[in-house]
Amino acid sequence: MSQHTKATSLHTYQSVLYGRALHPELFTLKDRKVLKTKDYEFEAWIMNGGHMLRFEHRTMCASELVTDQEGSLPDSGVLAAALCAGERDYEHKFPRDGVVYLTTVQTETLSENLYAATFEEMLSFAVEVTGMCTVWEDGVGRCLSLIDIQRYPNELHAQAYHLQANGGVVVRTQTIFEHA
Repeated sequence: MSQHTKATSLHTYQSVLYGRALHPELFTLKDRKVLKTKDYEFEAWIMNGGHMLRFEHRTMCASELVTDQEGSLPDSGVLAAALCAGERDYEHKFPRDGVVYLTTVQTETLSENLYAATFEEMLSFAVEVTGMCTVWEDGVGRCLSLIDIQRYPNELHAQAYHLQANGGVVVRTQTIFEHA
């Protein structure tokens, strides 16, 4: 397989920040995790090729959606949206509730051999960190989505990785929710 047989989905990947919660019936969830502390509630959903992160603190609620889904996305409550292609950073402040949302998105297209090695490395990493993970086939090869979550006293970090064999696409996001 020296050439991928289908067009890459890299140009359809987008990151959307909502100022509200999203509803799970709009997506095909593979796993869900909820973390509650006295300061915040955090929820993560993993889907084949995408994820949603919801963070609530005081009166504030924000949701990050990363998906390659092109249509049928909610448009109510969108604070920011951008294609994931390339590399970008974004910051949004919620001053009333003392929350800062930071995200970095990086994408790349890998050769077949490098994709296979990256897939195996990420699969091992998912086991090592007990991350949320889903593996599936896309007609070209094995694909993987992974979320790794770390909690700190005033921050929550979530790294997500989405690997699609079709096109050798890798999308990596690092998201931080800082709270007062």
